[in-house]
Amino acid sequence: MKHTILCVDDESDNVDSLERLFRTKYKVLKATSGTEALQHLDKHRVTVIISDQRMPQMTGVEFLSQSLHTHPNAIRILLTGYADIEVVIEAINSGRIYRYVNKPWDPVDLVNTVDKAVERYELGLELAEKNRALEAALTELQTLDQAKNQFMVLVNHELKTPLTTMLSFTDLMSETKLDLDQQRFLGRIKTAALRLQEMINDALELVSAETQQTRLELRALTTKTLLSESGVTDAITRLMTDRNLTFKFEVENQRVIGDERILKNVVRRLMHNAVKFAEPKSEVTVIGQSDSAGLYRIAVINRGAAIDPVKIQNLLKPFTLNENTMNHSVGTGLGLSICNALLKLHSSKLVFDSSGGRISVSFKLALDPDSIS
Repeated sequence: MKHTILCVDDESDNVDSLERLFRTKYKVLKATSGTEALQHLDKHRVTVIISDQRMPQMTGVEFLSQSLHTHPNAIRILLTGYADIEVVIEAINSGRIYRYVNKPWDPVDLVNTVDKAVERYELGLELAEKNRALEAALTELQTLDQAKNQFMVLVNHELKTPLTTMLSFTDLMSETKLDLDQQRFLGRIKTAALRLQEMINDALELVSAETQQTRLELRALTTKTLLSESGVTDAITRLMTDRNLTFKFEVENQRVIGDERILKNVVRRLMHNAVKFAEPKSEVTVIGQSDSAGLYRIAVINRGAAIDPVKIQNLLKPFTLNENTMNHSVGTGLGLSICNALLKLHSSKLVFDSSGGRISVSFKLALDPDSIS
Protein backbone atom coordinates (compact mmCIF):
# COMPACT_ATOMS: atom_id res chain seq x y z
CA MET A 1 0.00 0.00 0.00
CA LYS A 2 1.35 3.40 -1.06
CA HIS A 3 2.07 6.08 1.49
CA THR A 4 0.11 9.31 1.05
CA ILE A 5 1.79 12.70 0.65
CA LEU A 6 0.00 16.03 0.98
CA CYS A 7 1.53 18.87 -1.06
CA VAL A 8 0.47 22.43 -0.18
CA ASP A 9 1.42 25.58 -2.11
CA ASP A 10 -0.61 28.62 -3.14
CA GLU A 11 0.98 28.33 -6.60
CA SER A 12 -0.89 25.60 -8.48
CA ASP A 13 2.10 25.06 -10.83
CA ASN A 14 4.28 24.20 -7.86
CA VAL A 15 1.70 21.73 -6.55
CA ASP A 16 1.43 20.09 -9.98
CA SER A 17 5.21 19.89 -10.15
CA LEU A 18 5.35 18.15 -6.79
CA GLU A 19 2.66 15.71 -7.88
CA ARG A 20 4.63 14.75 -10.99
CA LEU A 21 7.73 14.25 -8.85
CA PHE A 22 6.12 11.81 -6.40
CA ARG A 23 3.08 10.20 -8.07
CA THR A 24 4.88 7.09 -9.30
CA LYS A 25 5.94 6.10 -5.79
CA TYR A 26 3.34 7.71 -3.53
CA LYS A 27 -0.28 8.71 -3.51
CA VAL A 28 -0.32 12.52 -3.78
CA LEU A 29 -2.96 14.91 -2.42
CA LYS A 30 -2.86 18.58 -3.53
CA ALA A 31 -3.99 21.80 -1.88
CA THR A 32 -3.44 25.48 -2.71
CA SER A 33 -4.17 26.82 0.80
CA GLY A 34 -3.86 25.84 4.41
CA THR A 35 -7.64 25.66 4.77
CA GLU A 36 -7.99 23.26 1.84
CA ALA A 37 -5.11 21.17 3.16
CA LEU A 38 -6.78 20.83 6.58
CA GLN A 39 -9.91 19.55 4.83
CA HIS A 40 -7.79 16.82 3.18
CA LEU A 41 -6.38 15.86 6.57
CA ASP A 42 -9.91 15.41 7.92
CA LYS A 43 -10.57 12.79 5.24
CA HIS A 44 -7.25 11.02 4.62
CA ARG A 45 -4.42 9.39 6.51
CA VAL A 46 -1.25 11.21 5.46
CA THR A 47 2.35 10.14 5.99
CA VAL A 48 4.27 13.22 4.81
CA ILE A 49 3.11 16.85 4.56
CA ILE A 50 5.04 19.22 2.28
CA SER A 51 4.02 22.85 2.65
CA ASP A 52 5.18 26.19 1.31
CA GLN A 53 5.87 28.81 3.99
CA ARG A 54 4.74 32.01 2.26
CA MET A 55 1.02 31.58 1.63
CA PRO A 56 -1.80 34.14 2.09
CA GLN A 57 -4.19 33.91 5.05
CA MET A 58 -2.25 31.03 6.67
CA THR A 59 1.52 30.54 6.58
CA GLY A 60 3.12 27.15 6.22
CA VAL A 61 4.26 27.07 9.85
CA GLU A 62 0.77 28.01 11.03
CA PHE A 63 -0.79 25.29 8.87
CA LEU A 64 1.72 22.65 10.01
CA SER A 65 1.06 23.58 13.64
CA GLN A 66 -2.67 23.00 13.14
CA SER A 67 -2.03 19.72 11.35
CA LEU A 68 -0.61 18.34 14.59
CA HIS A 69 -4.15 18.02 15.97
CA THR A 70 -5.25 15.41 13.41
CA HIS A 71 -1.90 13.95 12.28
CA PRO A 72 0.57 14.10 15.18
CA ASN A 73 2.74 11.36 13.68
CA ALA A 74 2.95 12.75 10.14
CA ILE A 75 6.36 14.00 9.00
CA ARG A 76 6.36 17.70 8.04
CA ILE A 77 8.61 19.37 5.46
CA LEU A 78 8.63 23.13 4.88
CA LEU A 79 9.45 24.78 1.53
CA THR A 80 10.93 28.19 2.13
CA GLY A 81 13.29 30.93 1.02
CA TYR A 82 16.34 32.26 2.86
CA ALA A 83 14.41 35.28 4.18
CA ASP A 84 12.27 33.00 6.38
CA ILE A 85 15.19 31.18 8.00
CA GLU A 86 14.53 32.46 11.55
CA VAL A 87 10.90 31.28 11.36
CA VAL A 88 12.08 27.92 10.06
CA ILE A 89 14.59 27.47 12.87
CA GLU A 90 11.93 28.23 15.46
CA ALA A 91 9.58 25.72 13.83
CA ILE A 92 12.27 23.02 13.84
CA ASN A 93 13.15 23.67 17.49
CA SER A 94 9.52 23.41 18.53
CA GLY A 95 9.19 20.07 16.75
CA ARG A 96 6.63 21.22 14.22
CA ILE A 97 8.71 20.33 11.15
CA TYR A 98 11.18 17.58 10.30
CA ARG A 99 13.19 19.46 7.68
CA TYR A 100 13.07 22.51 5.47
CA VAL A 101 13.96 22.67 1.77
CA ASN A 102 15.02 25.88 0.04
CA LYS A 103 13.15 27.09 -3.01
CA PRO A 104 13.75 26.46 -5.79
CA TRP A 105 14.19 22.89 -4.69
CA ASP A 106 16.52 20.30 -6.13
CA PRO A 107 14.26 17.39 -7.28
CA VAL A 108 16.80 14.69 -6.32
CA ASP A 109 17.36 16.24 -2.89
CA LEU A 110 13.63 16.63 -2.31
CA VAL A 111 12.88 13.02 -3.30
CA ASN A 112 15.64 11.77 -0.98
CA THR A 113 14.26 13.95 1.82
CA VAL A 114 10.75 12.56 1.39
CA ASP A 115 12.02 8.96 1.19
CA LYS A 116 13.87 9.45 4.47
CA ALA A 117 10.79 11.07 5.97
CA VAL A 118 8.70 8.00 5.05
CA GLU A 119 11.35 5.74 6.63
CA ARG A 120 11.21 7.84 9.78
CA TYR A 121 7.40 7.56 9.81
CA GLU A 122 7.59 3.77 9.49
CA LEU A 123 10.18 3.58 12.27
CA GLY A 124 7.90 5.69 14.43
CA LEU A 125 5.00 3.29 13.83
CA GLU A 126 7.24 0.32 14.61
CA LEU A 127 8.48 1.98 17.79
CA ALA A 128 4.91 2.81 18.83
CA GLU A 129 3.91 -0.83 18.28
CA LYS A 130 6.86 -2.04 20.35
CA ASN A 131 5.95 0.42 23.10
CA ARG A 132 2.40 -0.93 23.12
CA ALA A 133 3.76 -4.46 23.34
CA LEU A 134 6.03 -3.43 26.22
CA GLU A 135 3.12 -1.78 28.03
CA ALA A 136 1.05 -4.93 27.56
CA ALA A 137 3.94 -7.05 28.85
CA LEU A 138 4.35 -4.73 31.85
CA THR A 139 0.65 -4.99 32.62
CA GLU A 140 0.88 -8.77 32.36
CA LEU A 141 3.86 -8.84 34.71
CA GLN A 142 2.06 -6.63 37.20
CA THR A 143 -0.97 -8.91 36.99
CA LEU A 144 1.29 -11.93 37.48
CA ASP A 145 2.93 -10.38 40.53
CA GLN A 146 -0.50 -9.65 41.97
CA ALA A 147 -1.54 -13.24 41.29
CA LYS A 148 1.61 -14.49 43.03
CA ASN A 149 0.81 -12.37 46.06
CA GLN A 150 -2.73 -13.71 46.13
CA PHE A 151 -1.31 -17.22 45.77
CA MET A 152 0.86 -16.68 48.84
CA VAL A 153 -2.13 -15.51 50.85
CA LEU A 154 -4.18 -18.49 49.67
CA VAL A 155 -1.47 -21.02 50.48
CA ASN A 156 -0.72 -19.51 53.87
CA HIS A 157 -4.31 -19.35 55.05
CA GLU A 158 -6.20 -22.01 53.10
CA LEU A 159 -3.62 -24.81 52.79
CA LYS A 160 -1.23 -24.53 55.70
CA THR A 161 -4.01 -24.33 58.31
CA PRO A 162 -5.70 -27.66 57.46
CA LEU A 163 -2.29 -29.25 56.92
CA THR A 164 -1.21 -28.21 60.40
CA THR A 165 -4.40 -29.75 61.75
CA MET A 166 -3.68 -33.03 59.93
CA LEU A 167 -0.15 -33.24 61.33
CA SER A 168 -1.33 -32.41 64.84
CA PHE A 169 -3.95 -35.15 64.83
CA THR A 170 -1.56 -37.73 63.39
CA ASP A 171 0.80 -36.96 66.29
CA LEU A 172 -2.09 -37.37 68.75
CA MET A 173 -3.19 -40.63 67.13
CA SER A 174 0.35 -42.00 67.26
CA GLU A 175 0.17 -41.73 71.06
CA THR A 176 -2.90 -43.99 71.18
CA LYS A 177 -3.02 -47.78 71.04
CA LEU A 178 -2.89 -48.86 67.38
CA ASP A 179 -2.43 -52.21 65.73
CA LEU A 180 0.33 -52.75 63.15
CA ASP A 181 -1.83 -51.93 60.14
CA GLN A 182 -3.11 -48.75 61.73
CA GLN A 183 0.44 -47.71 62.60
CA ARG A 184 1.51 -48.34 59.00
CA PHE A 185 -1.43 -46.38 57.57
CA LEU A 186 -0.85 -43.52 59.99
CA GLY A 187 2.83 -43.46 59.05
CA ARG A 188 1.96 -43.15 55.39
CA ILE A 189 -0.48 -40.33 56.11
CA LYS A 190 2.15 -38.42 58.07
CA THR A 191 4.82 -38.97 55.40
CA ALA A 192 2.47 -37.64 52.73
CA ALA A 193 1.50 -34.67 54.90
CA LEU A 194 5.14 -33.81 55.59
CA ARG A 195 5.88 -34.04 51.87
CA LEU A 196 2.98 -31.71 51.14
CA GLN A 197 4.25 -29.32 53.81
CA GLU A 198 7.68 -29.30 52.16
CA MET A 199 6.14 -28.55 48.76
CA ILE A 200 4.06 -25.70 50.20
CA ASN A 201 7.05 -24.18 51.97
CA ASP A 202 9.17 -24.44 48.80
CA ALA A 203 6.47 -22.81 46.68
CA LEU A 204 6.11 -19.96 49.18
CA GLU A 205 9.87 -19.49 49.32
CA LEU A 206 10.09 -19.32 45.52
CA VAL A 207 7.22 -16.87 45.12
CA SER A 208 8.52 -14.69 47.94
CA ALA A 209 11.96 -14.46 46.31
CA GLU A 210 10.62 -13.88 42.80
CA THR A 211 8.32 -11.07 43.97
CA GLN A 212 11.22 -9.61 46.01
CA GLN A 213 9.32 -9.93 49.27
CA THR A 214 12.19 -11.87 50.80
CA ARG A 215 14.05 -9.48 53.06
CA LEU A 216 17.83 -9.53 52.95
CA GLU A 217 20.07 -8.93 55.93
CA LEU A 218 23.29 -8.16 54.10
CA ARG A 219 26.51 -8.17 56.08
CA ALA A 220 30.10 -9.32 55.80
CA LEU A 221 30.60 -13.01 56.64
CA THR A 222 33.41 -15.49 56.27
CA THR A 223 33.16 -18.21 53.65
CA LYS A 224 34.17 -20.81 56.22
CA THR A 225 30.77 -20.27 57.85
CA LEU A 226 29.05 -20.96 54.51
CA LEU A 227 31.16 -23.81 53.18
CA SER A 228 31.90 -26.41 55.79
CA GLU A 229 30.81 -29.85 56.90
CA SER A 230 28.44 -28.20 59.37
CA GLY A 231 26.17 -27.52 56.39
CA VAL A 232 25.83 -31.26 55.71
CA THR A 233 22.39 -32.05 57.10
CA ASP A 234 21.15 -35.42 58.34
CA ALA A 235 19.20 -35.89 55.10
CA ILE A 236 22.37 -35.31 53.06
CA THR A 237 24.36 -37.67 55.33
CA ARG A 238 21.80 -40.45 54.87
CA LEU A 239 21.96 -40.04 51.09
CA MET A 240 25.76 -40.09 51.17
CA THR A 241 25.74 -43.30 53.19
CA ASP A 242 23.18 -44.99 50.95
CA ARG A 243 25.14 -44.07 47.80
CA ASN A 244 28.62 -44.52 49.28
CA LEU A 245 29.66 -40.90 48.61
CA THR A 246 32.23 -38.64 50.25
CA PHE A 247 32.53 -34.85 50.55
CA LYS A 248 35.65 -32.79 49.83
CA PHE A 249 35.92 -29.09 50.76
CA GLU A 250 38.46 -26.82 49.05
CA VAL A 251 37.63 -23.44 50.54
CA GLU A 252 39.70 -20.25 50.50
CA ASN A 253 38.56 -18.33 53.54
CA GLN A 254 37.42 -14.83 52.58
CA ARG A 255 34.86 -12.28 53.67
CA VAL A 256 31.88 -11.88 51.34
CA ILE A 257 28.74 -9.77 51.40
CA GLY A 258 25.43 -11.57 51.70
CA ASP A 259 22.55 -12.83 53.81
CA GLU A 260 24.02 -15.72 55.79
CA ARG A 261 20.72 -17.56 56.33
CA ILE A 262 19.74 -17.39 52.66
CA LEU A 263 23.18 -18.30 51.34
CA LYS A 264 23.43 -21.30 53.67
CA ASN A 265 20.04 -22.39 52.34
CA VAL A 266 21.34 -22.13 48.75
CA VAL A 267 24.54 -24.06 49.50
CA ARG A 268 22.60 -26.75 51.39
CA ARG A 269 20.22 -27.21 48.46
CA LEU A 270 23.09 -27.42 45.97
CA MET A 271 24.92 -29.99 48.10
CA HIS A 272 21.76 -32.06 48.53
CA ASN A 273 21.17 -31.91 44.77
CA ALA A 274 24.77 -32.95 44.02
CA VAL A 275 24.59 -35.91 46.42
CA LYS A 276 21.23 -37.01 45.05
CA PHE A 277 22.43 -37.19 41.43
CA ALA A 278 26.13 -38.02 41.77
CA GLU A 279 27.46 -41.31 40.49
CA PRO A 280 27.55 -43.91 43.30
CA LYS A 281 30.89 -44.40 45.08
CA SER A 282 32.16 -40.99 43.91
CA GLU A 283 33.20 -37.71 45.50
CA VAL A 284 31.28 -34.43 45.78
CA THR A 285 33.51 -31.36 45.92
CA VAL A 286 32.68 -27.94 47.33
CA ILE A 287 35.02 -25.19 46.10
CA GLY A 288 35.29 -21.58 47.22
CA GLN A 289 37.80 -19.28 45.57
CA SER A 290 38.18 -15.53 44.99
CA ASP A 291 39.13 -13.94 41.68
CA SER A 292 40.83 -10.75 40.55
CA ALA A 293 37.50 -9.07 39.79
CA GLY A 294 36.57 -8.76 43.46
CA LEU A 295 34.21 -11.75 43.35
CA TYR A 296 34.12 -15.05 45.19
CA ARG A 297 33.07 -18.19 43.28
CA ILE A 298 31.31 -21.04 45.06
CA ALA A 299 30.93 -24.30 43.15
CA VAL A 300 29.44 -27.68 44.05
CA ILE A 301 30.74 -30.42 41.77
CA ASN A 302 29.74 -34.05 41.34
CA ARG A 303 30.55 -36.73 38.80
CA GLY A 304 27.91 -37.32 36.13
CA ALA A 305 27.08 -37.37 32.44
CA ALA A 306 26.95 -34.13 30.46
CA ILE A 307 23.60 -32.30 30.41
CA ASP A 308 22.21 -30.66 27.29
CA PRO A 309 22.00 -26.82 27.59
CA VAL A 310 18.27 -26.92 26.82
CA LYS A 311 17.73 -29.37 29.68
CA ILE A 312 19.76 -27.11 31.96
CA GLN A 313 17.35 -24.27 31.22
CA ASN A 314 14.45 -26.59 32.00
CA LEU A 315 16.04 -27.50 35.33
CA LEU A 316 15.84 -23.83 36.33
CA LYS A 317 12.13 -23.66 35.56
CA PRO A 318 9.89 -24.39 38.55
CA PHE A 319 7.75 -27.54 38.56
CA THR A 320 9.78 -29.03 35.69
CA LEU A 321 10.53 -32.73 35.98
CA ASN A 322 12.58 -34.61 33.39
CA GLU A 323 13.28 -38.23 34.20
CA ASN A 324 15.80 -38.48 31.36
CA THR A 325 17.89 -35.58 32.70
CA MET A 326 19.03 -36.96 36.03
CA ASN A 327 17.20 -40.26 36.19
CA HIS A 328 14.73 -39.21 38.83
CA SER A 329 11.01 -38.64 39.12
CA VAL A 330 10.73 -37.48 42.73
CA GLY A 331 10.42 -33.82 43.61
CA THR A 332 8.77 -30.63 42.48
CA GLY A 333 11.61 -29.23 40.40
CA LEU A 334 11.70 -26.23 42.73
CA GLY A 335 15.13 -26.63 44.33
CA LEU A 336 17.29 -25.02 41.65
CA SER A 337 14.58 -22.47 40.86
CA ILE A 338 14.57 -21.38 44.51
CA CYS A 339 18.37 -21.14 44.52
CA ASN A 340 18.38 -19.00 41.40
CA ALA A 341 15.63 -16.72 42.71
CA LEU A 342 17.45 -16.23 46.03
CA LEU A 343 20.74 -15.54 44.24
CA LYS A 344 19.09 -12.90 42.06
CA LEU A 345 18.45 -10.97 45.27
CA HIS A 346 22.25 -11.00 45.67
CA SER A 347 22.77 -9.87 42.03
CA SER A 348 24.03 -13.35 41.20
CA LYS A 349 22.83 -16.48 39.39
CA LEU A 350 23.51 -20.18 38.97
CA VAL A 351 26.00 -21.24 36.30
CA PHE A 352 26.13 -24.82 34.99
CA ASP A 353 29.11 -26.66 33.50
CA SER A 354 28.81 -30.33 32.63
CA SER A 355 32.06 -31.01 30.76
CA GLY A 356 34.71 -33.63 31.44
CA GLY A 357 32.40 -36.06 33.19
CA ARG A 358 31.65 -33.58 35.97
CA ILE A 359 28.61 -31.43 36.73
CA SER A 360 29.44 -28.09 38.31
CA VAL A 361 26.81 -25.70 39.66
CA SER A 362 28.31 -22.40 40.77
CA PHE A 363 27.56 -18.79 41.64
CA LYS A 364 29.53 -15.69 42.60
CA LEU A 365 29.33 -13.26 45.49
CA ALA A 366 30.88 -9.85 46.06
CA LEU A 367 33.91 -9.79 48.32
CA ASP A 368 33.80 -7.50 51.34
CA PRO A 369 35.51 -4.28 50.09
CA ASP A 370 37.18 -3.80 53.50
CA SER A 371 38.90 -7.15 53.20
CA ILE A 372 40.36 -6.50 49.74
CA SER A 373 43.93 -5.26 49.98
